[in-house]
Amino acid sequence: MSKHSPRPNDRPSTATLSDTAQLREEVARFQTPDASKGLVQIATSFGGFFATCAAMCVLADFSNWLAVLLSPLAGGFLMRIFVIQHDSGHGSFFANRRANAVAGIACSLLTMTPFPSWRRQHAGHHATWNDLDHREVADMYSSCLTVGEYRAMSRHQRLWHRVTRNPLFAKVVLPPFIFTLLYRTPFDIPKSWRYERRVLHFTSLGVVVGMTGLSLALGYADVLVVQLSAVAFAAIVGSCMFSVQHRAEGTRWARHDDWNRTWASLEGTTYFRLPWLLNWFTGNIGFHHVHHLNSSVPNYRLRACHDRIAPLLNTQILSMRSAYRVLRFTLWD
Repeated sequence: MSKHSPRPNDRPSTATLSDTAQLREEVARFQTPDASKGLVQIATSFGGFFATCAAMCVLADFSNWLAVLLSPLAGGFLMRIFVIQHDSGHGSFFANRRANAVAGIACSLLTMTPFPSWRRQHAGHHATWNDLDHREVADMYSSCLTVGEYRAMSRHQRLWHRVTRNPLFAKVVLPPFIFTLLYRTPFDIPKSWRYERRVLHFTSLGVVVGMTGLSLALGYADVLVVQLSAVAFAAIVGSCMFSVQHRAEGTRWARHDDWNRTWASLEGTTYFRLPWLLNWFTGNIGFHHVHHLNSSVPNYRLRACHDRIAPLLNTQILSMRSAYRVLRFTLWD
C-alpha cells in the first residue's frame, strides 16, 4: 500500500508557476525526432533479436534448456522493440507519421501487440493516469483502488482483488498470457473501433503465418521454445517495470478537478534509476517522469532531457531494491 496522504488543494511541491513554464520549455527542446538515431535503434534492436533467436535455435538442437538460457537476452531485445512500437504510437520515434505507423506495425508482429488499438488505449492512459475519477480507462498495472474503496468491498470482492493483484499472478502468470493469447482477441476493444479491430486480426494472422513458416523450416518445438520464452521474459519484466513506475511509495493521486499534468508527471510517476545496460535494453523507460511530462520526446533523448531539467525536479527516485518492494503495492491511502 502506498502510504501518502492526499493533498488535493495545495500547490504542487515540484515547481512554482515560473518553474513549470521553464520546465515545459526545456523539455520541448528534446521532442524533435532524430531519424539517424531511430534507424540505428531499429537496426540494433531487430538485429540483436534475430541474432539471439538464431543462436537459441542452434542451441535447441542440443538442448532446449541451453536455448532457454539465452531467453533473457532475446527478451531484452524484444523489450527494446516494444519501446520502439510505444514511441511510434506517440508519433515521437520518427518525424514522419507514415514512418511511425510502419515501424509500429513491424514491431507489433514480434511483440504480438496490435499496434493501432494499443496506441489508442495507451493515449487514454496518458490522459488519466493517477486521476481517481477516471480509472475506468486505466489498465491494472497503472491503476489501483484506494484503501476506502477496498474496505467497502464485500468479502468475495476483496478475495478476488487480492488474488488478481498478487505479484505472482499479476506480474508473472498474467503478462505472457495477455501478450500471446489475449491480444489475439478484441477483448477490450470497443466495437466502434472498427479499424483497430481489423488490424488486430491482421496482426494475429501475421503472427500465426510467421510462426508457422518458422516452424516448418526449423521445427515446431524449437520455435515454441525460442519465441515463447523470449516473449514471456519480456512480458514479465516489462509489466513489472511499467507497474512500479506508477505505484511507488509516496506516489500522488487526486480527484479530476484537482488533477494537473505537470505534478502528475513529477509526483505521480517515478524516476527509476537503472544501470546503463538495463536502460539501453528498456529504451530509457526509467525516465518515465520525463515521458509523461512530454510524450513527444523520443526514448533516445529522455536521458539528455532528464539531465537538463534535473535542477527543477523533485521526482521520487526508485532503485532496484526499492522497486522490488513496490511490486507488492496495490492500494493507495
